[in-house]
Amino acid sequence: MSVPIRVVLVDDQALFRAGIRMVVASQPDLEVVGEAGDGAEALRVIRATRPDVVLMDIRMPVMDGLTATAELLADTLFADAPPRVVMLTTFDLDEAAARAIRQGASGFLLKDADPEFLLAAIRTVHAGSAVIAASATRDLFAHFAAPAVRPAPPAFEELTDREREIFALAARGLSNAEIAQREFLSEATVKTHISRILAKLALRDRVQLVVFAFEHGLAWPDPAPARRRLLPAVSRKQGESTETGRRTPR
Repeated sequence: MSVPIRVVLVDDQALFRAGIRMVVASQPDLEVVGEAGDGAEALRVIRATRPDVVLMDIRMPVMDGLTATAELLADTLFADAPPRVVMLTTFDLDEAAARAIRQGASGFLLKDADPEFLLAAIRTVHAGSAVIAASATRDLFAHFAAPAVRPAPPAFEELTDREREIFALAARGLSNAEIAQREFLSEATVKTHISRILAKLALRDRVQLVVFAFEHGLAWPDPAPARRRLLPAVSRKQGESTETGRRTPR
């Protein structure tokens, strides 16, 4: 029997935490190991329980979720493996959520998300190979763009032509299945490319890939400009985006 995914809930509303706890505790592969009503208490609980995933509200008294997340991800106690933090927000376009993701949070969830989506999100972010709110993250950063674009680091030049093409599509929030369909590849091949891209750029997950793309001016609304810039000597098949709505993270 596999070890349950350990979860800590952080929200200043006790009734909301109780509801989330009931949903999470109903699953045999998930376990709530702690709760907190503010960011300061959350840090104490997280350091004591060492969870795998933290569901962190953004706006709380004493210490908000942004401050708590920044301190948590910088804590040397967790070495190179801090828990994955998912921010909880009421708004799909929340500047605070954008700031949290820039700080290293693995994604965000709307507080009114369906229970099934919440459970899938915990498992997904724990797995580390998939993404929470990829397309929603892209919309978020398009709305709250970084004030200044930084040049891409030398590591970006180490990507192969194919990896740059996959990078451009992933940066637009496309899933492995969508990329595979567009590029006539298997999902396993796309997953391998994504893993290599993340390793070369020292990124933890695909949400951070989206952040990287926006911060370095490598995110385009349509693949054609991206490919002309990334692959000047290679002709590629062009197509329209398959993304739909952005209200709910996908």
